Order: sequence, then structure tokens, then C-alpha cells
Amino acid sequence: MSVCINTNAQNVHPIAFATKGDIEFIKTHIKTNPLLKESYDDIKKSVDEWVDKDVDVPFPKDPAGGYTHDKHKANYTLMFNSGMMYQLTNDVRYAKLVKQIFLKYAALNPILKNHPQATSSSPGRIFWQALNDANWLVYAGLAFDCIHDYLTPQERKQITDGAFKPEVDFFTVDLKSWFNLIHNHAVWACAGVGIVGIATDNKDYVDMALYGANKDKKAGFIAHLDGLFSPDGYYTEGPYYVRYALLPLYTFANSLNNAKPELKIFQYRNSILKKALGGAMQQTNLNGGFFSYNDALKEKTFVSNEIVNAINIACQVYGSNMAYLSVAKAQGRVTLSRGGASIAKQLLTTKNIPSFYPYKTIEFADGAKGDKGGVSVLRSGKDKNLTTLIYKYTSHGLSHGHYDKLNINLYDNGNEILEDYGAVRYINIEQKWGGRYLKETNSYAQQTIAHNTIVVDEKSHYGAKENVSENHNAFKFFGEINDSIKVVCAKDTTANSNTALQRSIYMLSLNNSTKPIIVDFFRAISPTLHQYDLPFHYLGTFISSNFKYNSYLKNQGVLGATNGYQHLWKEADADKLPQLSQVTLLNNGTFYTISSATDDSTKVFFARVGADDPNFNLRHDPAFIYRKKGTNQFFFNIIEPHGNFDAVAEVSTNAYSSINKMEVLLNNEKYSVISFYHKERKITIAQSNNDNRKEILHSININDKLIEWKGPYTIIFK
Repeated sequence: MSVCINTNAQNVHPIAFATKGDIEFIKTHIKTNPLLKESYDDIKKSVDEWVDKDVDVPFPKDPAGGYTHDKHKANYTLMFNSGMMYQLTNDVRYAKLVKQIFLKYAALNPILKNHPQATSSSPGRIFWQALNDANWLVYAGLAFDCIHDYLTPQERKQITDGAFKPEVDFFTVDLKSWFNLIHNHAVWACAGVGIVGIATDNKDYVDMALYGANKDKKAGFIAHLDGLFSPDGYYTEGPYYVRYALLPLYTFANSLNNAKPELKIFQYRNSILKKALGGAMQQTNLNGGFFSYNDALKEKTFVSNEIVNAINIACQVYGSNMAYLSVAKAQGRVTLSRGGASIAKQLLTTKNIPSFYPYKTIEFADGAKGDKGGVSVLRSGKDKNLTTLIYKYTSHGLSHGHYDKLNINLYDNGNEILEDYGAVRYINIEQKWGGRYLKETNSYAQQTIAHNTIVVDEKSHYGAKENVSENHNAFKFFGEINDSIKVVCAKDTTANSNTALQRSIYMLSLNNSTKPIIVDFFRAISPTLHQYDLPFHYLGTFISSNFKYNSYLKNQGVLGATNGYQHLWKEADADKLPQLSQVTLLNNGTFYTISSATDDSTKVFFARVGADDPNFNLRHDPAFIYRKKGTNQFFFNIIEPHGNFDAVAEVSTNAYSSINKMEVLLNNEKYSVISFYHKERKITIAQSNNDNRKEILHSININDKLIEWKGPYTIIFK
């Protein structure tokens, strides 16, 4: 793909966010559509309080959450919104407001050096990090486009040379290596430079945005579309960060679509942007919260501005559907765009819009070629009764990835049950280190022990070295999805020295009236002696266990010294466990029992996050951890949602587990065979550990009983 902008001709402005035709379409629909009018009124009100007033453009000094940071962020939002008000009302007071702010930036930006609060290799000028400067450039470029024709040629040159050029030069020269990254920061930077290029009719800027600072096609917007997504739309940094990246991706693509429709950017790579949005939505909870693996913050949902913008543009370029409308209904607002106006009209006229996004079981590959592992999202049930198990066997996830090969998380009825901690950050709260990622993100949240996967010898995967982890990935070994049985087996052979891991997840719907159960067996394979820890980080209340434990009421120590263990208080422990160990939890009225095949050599620790944390940065979330020692070890667990507790009626039903026996019948290099009783029903699972071909016949003898099957696994119900 290439672009050719005629430098002797100029675009007809506005063109970056909306065209003249779009503006007339919006004007017409504001009069007849309540939601569009409400969104318009909200923006107009926010702008009107600044009309004919002097807007402060302060010299930058504060980190995120401080006055100067928040003021510059408010300024770029005000500039864009006021520019749109000018287009929609023809009231020159709005254009004048934008111009006056721009002239202040045209005086400020040429004299700025690196921000005094900068702490990284990509410092900002207006803000503490260059990423925020890129945000400024995106919105300022859109604002300039809106008032382009209001400005005189001399004013356009003054703003272009003073406000824009210093920032673009800073990105593409001083921070060239950062600008050329394949990373969400660079997505924003390229979008900012490209939108400014379109707004100012600058071919050089657009070419750098598309193809990198060197224009060699090894970086830039097209390289992001190629490198950050797998062929099915999975974003390598995870769902939280695709949410953030979708705003510059869709906004710049929309600008390109308007300015250069011959590029067919929305159809590029089999409509990868459409797949990216759909994939992001499938990686959300019932409340729209994005799954919290990698460096995620749990507060972000699909009602955020990034997804409002993406849904509105997607509706315009790909056509509307019920999935988009269900999200738009939850968002309750639209952008002042043709797509936003169309969605507002459809929300008014369409009947029976679903209350929930149409979630389904879905598996994503990771990596640009889809060969870097992946993530399986297994679902059972529907709407508010949905159960979702996430099984992650991806690549690292760039700088925002965690050391969590073969990690699982569980959501049920919209509640997070088995959690991923996410990141340790209080975004835009100045008191918490200026809203930056806190050091505990590295010392705890990214470490393997913070995840629901095996830790070998209290060491994190790949020694917690990103440059090593980035070169490897786990991989799916076999799987099958149908209505009653969903199976995924994945392996990792690189995360731990001298130890391979294999985890098999079976989501079984035993009848139509109950929740599914999740059978989880985890093999650790090594020729040498190791200590293996398997944590279950949960949210909810501990109800009971079927074994005795020792509580440390007065003198709580930490679980270990490094690799995240130093952040875990040891609240209780137990050894010499029974053959069947059970821990029951309660979360929002539903009981959850984790049943485990254990023995008198297995230990369990009850732990809580929060040790070695003098500034109280960490949430005090609970966990329990099974520990085994040996060479090859086998963890066999069943996760069972059951029953109900009605606090108002003071009634609990089905509060006890239905799992009453678990056995490991065989575990060797070739086969693993387990059995358990659910109520009075015996269920046996046999799987091949080294041959995943579907046509191969297997035959083994267990306790003088022959088990024969075809393919990598079989499930026997009796």
C-alpha cells in the first residue's frame, strides 16, 4: 500500500474527523434525534463556558494528575470540541477560541525541552511522557482541521510552524526509535503526525505516519496493522491495550479514508480493524470490563471514549449490527459524526436490542502470522448467567506483557472469580507517583506467582526478563469446541529451565440446568527435583475447607524473598492433606468450590497480597497455593460453581460441592487419565500427551479395564 498526496493541491477542509457532507448530515439529525442532541448539548455546554475567556496554556511542570498535566489534556479536548462546534454552528466565536489556544501553543512549543518529570527513554515536552504528547497531537490536528478555513494563510503557517513542527520533529528525529516501534505508543504517535499531515496538507508527515520516520515501511501505521495483530484480530498487548490503541487506529484510519479513499484502509489486511474491534469486545466481561491480563486496569470498560469512537466509525464504514448497537446502548452517547448520528437513529428505531454483547466461545491466535500461541475464551451459558474461562498461552505481549504462561482466569455471572491482578497503577492520580506504573507492577503484578499458573522453584518464567520472554511463546496442543464440551490443551517448553509444562482445560456442561464444571489438570515435566507452586488468586469470601489448617494470627511472615513472593503474607498453611482437598468460596451469591487431588506430601498456603508494601500500593487480594516437590508432578483440580446465597432472605441452597472423589489413574509421558464423581456419576478423562492427531487410535489398560479411543482425548460418562 502506498499513498501519493499532491503537494500542489490541498484537501477540502474539514476532512480529518468529518467531511463537509458529514457535518450537514449531523446538523440534520440533531434536530430529530434525542441521543444525538443530548451528546451535542453536552459538548456544547462544556465548550460554552470557555467562549470569550482566556484559556491558560501553562509551562509544563507536573506529572499526571497535576495541574499542568490536566490543563493541557483539557485544552486539547476543548480545542477539538470547540472546532466541531464551529463546524456545526458556524459561530466564529468557537473558531476564535481554538485559534487563541493554538497561538499560545505556537509560542510555547518551540521553547520546550524534555519535561521536568520525565522518567523514561521517551520523555514528553508538553507532558511527562511522549505518549501524552501524541494524544495532544491527535486532538490538536483534528481541531486545526475544523478551523482550517477560518484561519488566514499567515495564521495557518504560524500554528503549523510553532505548535506542530516542534512536536513532529521531536517525535520523528529526537525520538525516532520510539516513533518507529511496533507498540501502542507509536500507534498514537503515527496517528498524531498523520492527522496533522492531513490537516495541514503535508505529504511528508503523512508518509512518515504511514511508513515510519525513515519511510522504509518497516514502521508506521501500516506496519502496526501488520505487526500488532494476528490474522484473526488479536492484539498482542492484550485487550486492555487494544482498547487504548483503537482510538488512534480508527481515528487516523477514518482521516485517511476521507482524505485518500483509494487506500481502502478499512479493508486492509482482510478488514483487520473490524476484526480488532470485534476481538476486543469478545474479551470483555458482562459489564464491559476488559479482561485484566497483562498490564491492565480493571476500571476500564467498553463505555470508554475509545470504544465509543471506534463503534461509531465502524458503524459508518462496516455497517451497523446488533452487536454494535448493544454496546452503543450501554454507552449512552455518540460522537458528533456520521456514524454517531446513524447509531443514534438506530437506537431510537430498532426494537429488541440485546442487553448484552453476543459473547461466544472464541479462540485467538497470537502473532502477526498467528503462530505465537494464543488465548482461548471458553464460555457456557448466556447473558447474565454466562460463565467464562480464559486460558492464556500467548507470546509475552511486548512491554506490557506478564510472565504467565498457561494462566487461567474465571468470570461468572459478570463477576471476576479467579483473577489476574493486572497492573499496579493509579492512573492520573498525582499522589501515586504521578499516575505512572508503580514499582510493584514489576516486583509483583508481572511476576508468575501473581497468576494462576505453575511457578517452578519460586522463579518467574524466563527469569522475568522481557528480552528473553519476547522470543518465545506457549502453543496449543489440541482442542475441541461443542455445546457441551470445550477442551483446550496447551504446552510450554521454554518458560522454565529444565521443566516443561502442559495444561489441559475441560469445560463440561453436565446438564442444561446447572453451571459447567472446569476440569483442570496440569503436568510439570522435569528430570530433576523441583518445587512447584500452583496458586489460585480469587475474589470473594473464603467459606470453608475440608481440611484443617494452621492460622498465623499474630506473627505473619512472607511467603518468600523475591520474584513476587515477598509481597505475599502467609496467613495460614496446611500439610498432610487428604486425598480430596476442597476450598469453598462465595462471590456475589454463588458458591465456588475448588476440589483438588492431593496427598500427604502436598502443602497448601493461604496468602494475601500486601507485604513489603510501605506505601499501600497493592490491593490486599487473597489466594491459596498448592505446593508439590519432585521431578514430574501432576496437579488435578476441578472448579465448580454451585448453589446460591440470598442474603435478604437469609437462605443458602446447594452450598456444598457435588464432587466427592477424585483420582489420578495414570500420568506418564504418553497418557494422563483421571476420574472423578460428580454426585453419583463417574466421569473419566483420558488424553494423549504427545500425539494430537485426530485419526490415531489409542488403547490403554487401567485397573484391568481397557480404554480405547480415537483422537487426542476421550471422556467417559457412567
